Amino acid sequence: MSRRAEQVDGTRQRIVEATVELHGSVGPAATTIAGIADLAGVTRLTVYRHFADDAALFDACSTHWISQQQLPDPGAWSQISDAAARLQEGLSDLYRFYRAGADMLTNIRRDLTTLPDAHQQRLREQDTYFIGVLAAPFEDTGDEDRRLRALIGHATSFWTWRSLCIHQGLSDAEAVNAMTGMVHAVTSAPHVEPAQ
Repeated sequence: MSRRAEQVDGTRQRIVEATVELHGSVGPAATTIAGIADLAGVTRLTVYRHFADDAALFDACSTHWISQQQLPDPGAWSQISDAAARLQEGLSDLYRFYRAGADMLTNIRRDLTTLPDAHQQRLREQDTYFIGVLAAPFEDTGDEDRRLRALIGHATSFWTWRSLCIHQGLSDAEAVNAMTGMVHAVTSAPHVEPAQ
């Protein structure tokens, strides 16, 4: 009985690892059950026996990949009371994570609308939470808060990191300095209404 359970666990693990590999190489939208089965060395029926639907398979894949990452730590950022220092630390932490998981994160973000609804919602809530933690120590400036949150949202975006660091060749530190400089320039400059 124990040996049978080990075989079942081993098969399940191969399926999960095959899914992670395909999500990281071709992305979730292009990953098929046939492709997973082929890479895992099992039949499509075996994949379905282990995972009743796409959401269950994506859950297992996501959990496995996340377990191998050093995730951003917004709890640590929130211990920093100085707004500029918190922003610097938070962006440094996020950009480190983005670089370490660049291939997978590119595919997941690109294929976002094909993910199970719960995962789409989780990613959006996570993005909003990161913005909130980094914006919190700045002075509440009424309507300016909307602009501040938009700029921090731009700075924390995976696509901003990818543009600056992959396409334009900045180091993570240079990108962090550029984004913190942008936020600082806007928050310290007097607000001028555009001409009508």
